[in-house]
Amino acid sequence: MMTIALSFAVGCFAIGLAMNMWTIVRSTEAGDRILALDTMVINGIALIVLYGIISKSAVYFEISLIIAMVGFISTIAYARFLLRGNVIE
Repeated sequence: MMTIALSFAVGCFAIGLAMNMWTIVRSTEAGDRILALDTMVINGIALIVLYGIISKSAVYFEISLIIAMVGFISTIAYARFLLRGNVIE
């Protein structure tokens, strides 16, 4: 039963990742692209955590934390670039 639930969750997050890619490709505004990239990071983290559960390894949880920190900083950098035109003052 657990393998079915994990497979369903992986499929849902993979579909969400594909939808975000579609938004990035088809969007005309930079704000929409930034939000789609941020959501892609979240979906990627979820897929890595699910893979860690499937493979029963704790290393993937640490990797997901590192990716979450990098994703947070990159979202802030993109937003600052949109608002001010530069990232570092």
